[in-house]
This record gives sequence, C-alpha cells and structure tokens, in this order.
Amino acid sequence: MDAESLSSDEVRRYARHLVLHEVGPEGQRRLRDARVLVVGAGGLGSPAALYLAAAGVGTVGLVDFDDVDVSNLQRQVLHGTDDVGRPKLDSARDRIQALNPHVTVEPYPVRLDPGNALDILPRYDVVVDGSDNFPTRYLVNDACVQAGIPLVYGSILRWEGQVSLFADGPEGPCYRCLFREPPPADLVPTCAEAGVFGALPGVVGSMQALEAIKRVLGVGESLRGRLLLFDALGASWREVRVRRDPGCPVCGDDPSIDTLTLYDYEDFCGITPEVSAAGATPGDAGSFPRRIGPAELRRLLDGDDPPLLVDVRERWEWDEGNLAGLGAVHLPLGELSPRMETLERDRPIVALCSMGARSAGVADYLRDRGFSRVANLAGGLAAWARDEDPELVVV
Repeated sequence: MDAESLSSDEVRRYARHLVLHEVGPEGQRRLRDARVLVVGAGGLGSPAALYLAAAGVGTVGLVDFDDVDVSNLQRQVLHGTDDVGRPKLDSARDRIQALNPHVTVEPYPVRLDPGNALDILPRYDVVVDGSDNFPTRYLVNDACVQAGIPLVYGSILRWEGQVSLFADGPEGPCYRCLFREPPPADLVPTCAEAGVFGALPGVVGSMQALEAIKRVLGVGESLRGRLLLFDALGASWREVRVRRDPGCPVCGDDPSIDTLTLYDYEDFCGITPEVSAAGATPGDAGSFPRRIGPAELRRLLDGDDPPLLVDVRERWEWDEGNLAGLGAVHLPLGELSPRMETLERDRPIVALCSMGARSAGVADYLRDRGFSRVANLAGGLAAWARDEDPELVVV
C-alpha cells in the first residue's frame, strides 16, 4: 500500500506514524482496519481507549453499563465534570469522536456475562480488559481463549499495576495459567475501598493500548509469557515469566471449562448471592441475614428491635457523611479489636462502610467472635444513599 490510499487528513494526522519504519502507510491502514474491544470505560479503559483512537484504530468497542460519578474524575480521563450522571458510554463516545472523527465507536451498555460474552468478543481482533472485578476478568479470559482472541490484561490497586498479554496463540498462557483461582473475596478490596493513585491507570492503561497496537501491527516483542509489575511509589518495573500450564482448566491440554453458559463465575470468585427482597441471603430464611439491602435495613430500623449501625470507615470518611442521626457509631477498622467489647452482644448489628467490602470482613470477624446477629449492608453506604438518602455524602 502507499500513502495515497490514506486521505489527506489521515496523512497529516498520522504523520509521525508514517515515518516510522515499523508502521508506515501499510501499518496505518492495518490500524484503520482493526477492531479492538475495551472492556470497561473506567480507570484503565479511559487511557487505553483514548490512545487506541489517537493511533487510528478504526473501530473501538466499549463495554460499560455505569454512569459517571464525580469520584471517577480523579483518574477516568474519558469523562469530564459536565458528564457526571451521564452513561459512561455516552461521554466516552463523545470524547473519542472529538479526538479522532475517523474512529467508529461501538458501545455495549451491558454487563458482560456468560450469555453475551461469546456474542460480543469474537467481533474483535484484540480485547483490552479494563475491568475491576475478578468474575469479569475470568470470564473475559475464558471467552478470549475459546474464541482465539488475544487479551491485553491490566489491573491496578493503590500504587501498583500489572499488564500482560494472554490467550495469544496455542502456546501462549492465559490468565488462569497465572491465577488459577481468585483470592478470597473478603480479602481483596476494590479500588473504592483501598484507593488508587489517579495517574497510575494512565500508565497501565497506556501500556495496554501500546500492547494492543503492537499486536495489530505485528511489530516488536509482545508481553506474551511476561507479566510486568509496576510500582509507582518506587518508580520501578519488574518482570515475571509466565508459562502456559498444561493443566489449565481453560487453555490446557484437557480443558474442563468449555461451555461458559454452564459456569458460575460469581460463585467461583466467592461472590455472595444477591440479597433477596426480604433481606436474607437465599437459604438463610428464619435466621438473621448475613447481608441486607438498604430497604431491609430501613425496615429493621423502623422495627421493634432496631440494629446497632457500626460504621468502620476512617474518620475523614465519617466526617464527610454518616448515619449518626440513625444511631450509627463510628468504629474504624484499626480500633475494632480493642473496642469490640463495647458492643452489645445481644443486639443485632449491621456493619457499614462505603461500598460494603470492609464491612463484610468486619461482619465475619464479629461472627467468629461470638456475635451471632451481624449483617453487612450490601453495597455499603453508597447503596443506602442511592436508594434511601440521596442527600448523604459518601466518599
């Protein structure tokens, strides 16, 4: 191919690519013909999608079902202040098309699940995983292996990030070769719970875009068989070699997971079933529930035996907004052990935090120490604010 097959605007736009021997006009056309799916329009998906679009990837698919929240703006650079409350896919599409009108954005406002993954992913040449939860990571990996699609993996938490290339050919390892099983759900905080430094996903997401672009062009040395670990505080990278595991249940010699629709990813990752309308987890009828939703908590608070609300967040979080008006007490995680005996053992307790992860661990801790009636507020105070008290400030 020669430069004439690119429009004059494309020649000007991609001029710095065209002079690169590894890209040139032929590579730029290959990028224009490429289709890359980005799972998640959040911290990782934002820089990944922007750099894919800027590079001239012709079609960028986006999977996300969330709305923009002001707390996203510290790191999710696809979205702006005026986008708060809008669907992320709407603001992402506008931002990408403003950056590069030559790019087609294909939005999927859905939660990926075993029923739709193999309908969406095989439409693309490369998948970039910007998800933030283990069930989706395992699902995307398994679908990419089955569909034969290279998967650019990335993850972030606090000051650390990871990036690799999985499912790239029959000899390349997949995510399960490295992480056969997820860690216990109650031991892994989300970014909302543990925090994430805003610039970190910019580094990791940009690396994901770079890896996807190299894969499309077929240039350079890929991250297949290599896991990069980035320490932002230490400004350092480490590399871990990853080999395909012949015993892997997905990409191994005798795979046991070959039908996604028969596989329960949330159960595999230790995700507790959804709270029922009555507030109790299925199978817990007749006992104090381990998890309750906002509506059930409201009912209990209005009842004859209202629970004690125990807020385990940090002081600065409590000061921004709390349920002291409903009798909540502040008991930060670091003070739990020495102050545990101040709690009434014969009174029901509901543990609270921002999103429900820290408080889930506290509820388990108290039950293990003889507090028989302890529940966790599913979704945390964010769910309470959404369903019961829109004026409550939750950070």
